[in-house]
Formats: sequence, C-alpha cells, structure tokens
Amino acid sequence: MAEKKDINVIDSHIHLFDLEQGEYQWLKSDKPPFWPDKHIIEQSFTEDDLLLNEELKLAGFVHIEAGFNNQEPWREIDWLESHCQQPFRSIAGIDLTLNDEQFSTCISQIKTYKSVVGVRDILDDNAFEYLSSKQVKSNLKHLADQQLIFELQMTLTDLVTVDLLLEILKSTANLQIIINHAGFPPKNISTENAQQIQQTQSMKQCILEKQKTAWQQWQMAIKKLGQFKQCAIKCSGFEMINRQYQAPWQNEVINTCLTHFGIQRVMLASNFPLCLFSISYQEYWKNLLDNPLYTQNERDSLCYLNAKRIYQF
Repeated sequence: MAEKKDINVIDSHIHLFDLEQGEYQWLKSDKPPFWPDKHIIEQSFTEDDLLLNEELKLAGFVHIEAGFNNQEPWREIDWLESHCQQPFRSIAGIDLTLNDEQFSTCISQIKTYKSVVGVRDILDDNAFEYLSSKQVKSNLKHLADQQLIFELQMTLTDLVTVDLLLEILKSTANLQIIINHAGFPPKNISTENAQQIQQTQSMKQCILEKQKTAWQQWQMAIKKLGQFKQCAIKCSGFEMINRQYQAPWQNEVINTCLTHFGIQRVMLASNFPLCLFSISYQEYWKNLLDNPLYTQNERDSLCYLNAKRIYQF
C-alpha cells in the first residue's frame, strides 16, 4: 500500500497576539466589538498554537495585522520576525488617510522588514468615505508603485461602494488587491431553513427578502471584481457572519468565488484564532480539505499553491 503524503497548507490569513507587548484595543472586553464570546480569543497566541495533524502539514502562514500598535505598525512586524520560526509573510497595518509624506515614510519603514508583502487598513463602515478620498486614492497608487499588496476588508453587499473600488482598479492597473473574508457574504436563503426563523409570518418573509437581496448584491460584486486580474480573494472568516455556519452555505460561498475568480485566484484560510469561535483549528482545515467537491489539484491550489505564489513564499 502506497504511503499517504502530507497535505501542505499555507494559511493565508491568521493573527498572532502578544498581550504583554501589543496594544490590541479591539481585544479588550470594554472596547468594541462587544462580542459575548470575545473571552475565547482574549489571550496570547503564538505560531505553536497553529496545530495540525492527521496528514495535514502547515507549510507557512500569512500574518495579517492585528492592532499590535496602530501608530507604529512596524513594531508588530519586528515582534513577528523576532519570534516566528515557521516560513511566513506579513501584512502590516497602515493608515490610508495619512498625507503623502507620512504615508511614504511609513511604507519605507515597513519595507525594511523581509517578511512584509503588503498592508491593510480595515475599511468596513468607512469604506465609502475612504474610497471617495483623493488622499486614499493617492496612497493606493503609491502602494501599487511600491509593489505592495493591499488587503481589502469591506462588505461587498454595498454596490455603490463597490463601484468606487472598481473605478480605482480601472485607473490603477498595477494595484494588487486581496479581498479578505470573501467580502463578508450574507446568509443565503437557499441554504437556510426558513422554519428556523422564529418570527411572525410577515416578519419572516421580510427577513427572507432582505437576505435574498443581500446575497444577490454580494454575488454581483464578486462577479464584477472577478473580472480584474489584479484581484484575488480569500475564503475565510465564516464565523464572523454566523458562529454556527453550516457547510452548504460555506461551500456555496467558495464555489461562487471560484466561478468568478477561477481556481488560480481563490485561497482558503482560517482567520485564526477567530475561527475558534466556531470550531477547532484542526477541524476547520480537515472539513475544508475533506470536501469531495474539490479534486486533489484544486485542493492543492486553494490551500497551498496560490498562497505560495501570491504572497511570494
């Protein structure tokens, strides 16, 4: 009998915390977001906590900024490079609203670290304001000129804001964007049991209609963004939409991304340690990689080869 080979995984979206050295304002119990289960992740995590077994091998990871020090984001990179032994790449924090001189200085400092391949400023509720700003557009062009990835975190159900992003992509063809958490896809009524909605019939119908509209808007955004070859997308953060998310919805999210981005521009990732809100790290990857919907070659691309290429391992 042939010996089974390990399945290589590059986890392209993880966060490590050192609560003794970093600030992490968002992790504090008295600061937003006010999640009732925040205590699960309100602790330090190192690369040793990225535990895989049963033929799964962690071949590397991409560390996404986690608020270690928002004023001096290079301090988080310095901490990572001093402590991590695994192969890794890092995405540094940045403030996209800095003026040209401040932004250029910050980028120059960040680029002195060998692990840095890009930056992130979480847009979320500020997405429309940011993507309308001349200063932000100027800074995104500077990122492109510096050949740094921009990790985009925003909700893609807002098609007005998505159109602003599309204009930036058209005018800055060398800007490489990686969409975080699949653009926060909403629940899809086709994979939800309407009977689970404990409301009156009229309220239930209203909720279902809103879910249907949001899902269609997200699909449209994915279709539009998938047309830009400088865009890739990471499927992760499912627990941020629903702590009790189910496999049919998760599969539909991934398959929608694959339909419009293709097998070469989609990555599977964990969002560790936030994935622990729903499932263990081992179970998360095992469930994804045991999925019979993917061939072995597709699985290798989604969990290893694409991240290796895109993040320049």
